[in-house]
Amino acid sequence: MSDKLTHECGLAFIRLLKPLNYFHDKYGRALYGFQKLFLLMEKQHNRGQDGVGIGCQKMDMPLGQSYMFRRRSTHKVSLSLVVNEEFARFEELCGKGIVNPKDPNSIKKHFDFGGELLIGHLRYGTSGLFNEGSCHPFIRRSNYPTKTLMVCGNFNMTNSAQLVEGLIDRGQHPVYGTDTQTVLEEIGFHLDEQHTDLYRGLRDAGMKGREIPHEISKRIDIPGLIKVSGEAWDGGYCIVGAIGNGDGFVLRDPHGIRPCYFYCSDELIAFASERVALMTAFDAEQDEVNELPPGHVAVVKASGEITFNEFCPGREHKPCSFERIYFSRGNDPEIYRERKALGEALVPQILRSINNNLEHTVLSFVPNTAEVAYYGMMEGLRKHRRNEVKDSLLCAMKNGTMDEEMIDDLILRNWPRDEKIAQKDIKLRTFISQEAGRNRLVSHVYDITYGVVQPRDNLVVIDDSIVRGTTLKKSILKILSRTNPKKIIIVSTAPQIRYPDCYGIDMSELGKFIAFQAAINLLKARSEYALVQEVYEDCLNELKKPIGEMKNAVQKIYAPFTDEDISEQVSQIVKPQGTPWHGEVQVMFQTIENMRKALPKNAGAWYFDGNYPTPGGYAVVNRAFVHYYEKRDGRAYDLPI
Repeated sequence: MSDKLTHECGLAFIRLLKPLNYFHDKYGRALYGFQKLFLLMEKQHNRGQDGVGIGCQKMDMPLGQSYMFRRRSTHKVSLSLVVNEEFARFEELCGKGIVNPKDPNSIKKHFDFGGELLIGHLRYGTSGLFNEGSCHPFIRRSNYPTKTLMVCGNFNMTNSAQLVEGLIDRGQHPVYGTDTQTVLEEIGFHLDEQHTDLYRGLRDAGMKGREIPHEISKRIDIPGLIKVSGEAWDGGYCIVGAIGNGDGFVLRDPHGIRPCYFYCSDELIAFASERVALMTAFDAEQDEVNELPPGHVAVVKASGEITFNEFCPGREHKPCSFERIYFSRGNDPEIYRERKALGEALVPQILRSINNNLEHTVLSFVPNTAEVAYYGMMEGLRKHRRNEVKDSLLCAMKNGTMDEEMIDDLILRNWPRDEKIAQKDIKLRTFISQEAGRNRLVSHVYDITYGVVQPRDNLVVIDDSIVRGTTLKKSILKILSRTNPKKIIIVSTAPQIRYPDCYGIDMSELGKFIAFQAAINLLKARSEYALVQEVYEDCLNELKKPIGEMKNAVQKIYAPFTDEDISEQVSQIVKPQGTPWHGEVQVMFQTIENMRKALPKNAGAWYFDGNYPTPGGYAVVNRAFVHYYEKRDGRAYDLPI
């Protein structure tokens, strides 16, 4: 993705099902779980680089000893920093004789992360906050282990303001204005309620106070807890948690918007946001890693018993398509195939744009995240050309018109030409990020390959998605124009992004989308700008309706135009100005239909088509247009803090 875009966070959860001495004896290290947690997080580092947090819950700790621990950081290399510092602290404890590295019980007693339940979080912020206190996991402490709660998540709630109001109406005093805090407090409140009911019942039945906590621990109903807590949530989410008694849980939203996978053996159960992280960390095959079903919560009791329970009836399955197009690592076997399919689906549009003239067309990709789709595009073009050659040969054989000149012309010409045209200069990119005058230097972030493209050539470059078009206009197209092609064609593997996301991606301000800008420009050019006022009033009216009755009034902005109209206007917006190059620029987008064919199981497309999976999405899109019209900055789902 050429535009910088922050997005979903990454999660890791490990529950050892054997005691630490088992892992010490078998693998030579009692910190097997902690090392695997680091590996799971490192293999998902693409998902969050604002900050990290790790947590540990120790089982059956003696009275007077701590059992829940947390460490967070927003350092620019926070993951390696946190893990290295913790291992250094472990070595220091060993050096001082406080910890005996050969004794798992000593490690568990004295090292914070020498426990059986470990969670990790990689943060990309959507709340606007950026400090250590805004990093997950969040903890709600109590003198009762069965009231103590630690959670972290990959989520965004569209109705955070209403959730906070619910806490206030309940008599609580929320300190923070983030949806993370509301989730923590909601689960915590119902956990308190369960605990209190169980405590009173056991006490009144005559059970001794010292025996009550153990019995409460056995009876806590986590599926019921999550069911009642989640009734008010509107959003995409995957949440992991630990209770002080040793119970752990992982849950996923009813539409499956946010991803969650798990691996289970007789030694442990582990969850992560991406399948390949689990495959790599545990040397697992693809069929050994499963997807947590939407609307389900996986519970690992302190006893080690594992259950999967539905907490919300199944709803329409709408996983985020951006996970497949861009966010998740491309070495997942399914995602790799899907990204290739996205690239191949663009072949007919490309051939039309270049008039089937492959001989005078150079094909490449920018940025590196588009590389897999590029392979699919090249494979599709070669397949097309082979079929052309085959048909022509069969025809020539049938008609008896085949000769050497015809074969040379048919077989040796007009084949796809692939070249590496642009690559990032990482050192310069780092320097620019620290430079006050970055706009003057940003066009040099990429190095280009000179002498490959000729003035008669088309240059086709595939990108995985185009959101704002800023980098495309200010940097990439200026760089590509230095190769002096006849025409530059940018092809996006994603359709036109027309509507805000409100489930975790930082894609929320409507006026910044280049497709939206193109629609507004067209309305002005066609003297139809009065539609903007009409849609503004429609949005205000929609926002007065009950949340479940709202519709997307913003779709009317695009109704007068075809996809091609929008694409043509986008091409005009991004064409570089003030350069000696005067060639043609064309921007093309994947169709929604072809995207759904390429991603048959993961085609949530609300940012493309405006059809949101939850009622809160319609409130967000209407509010986003109101913000645009009233010239108000900020996300349409943010809380006033």
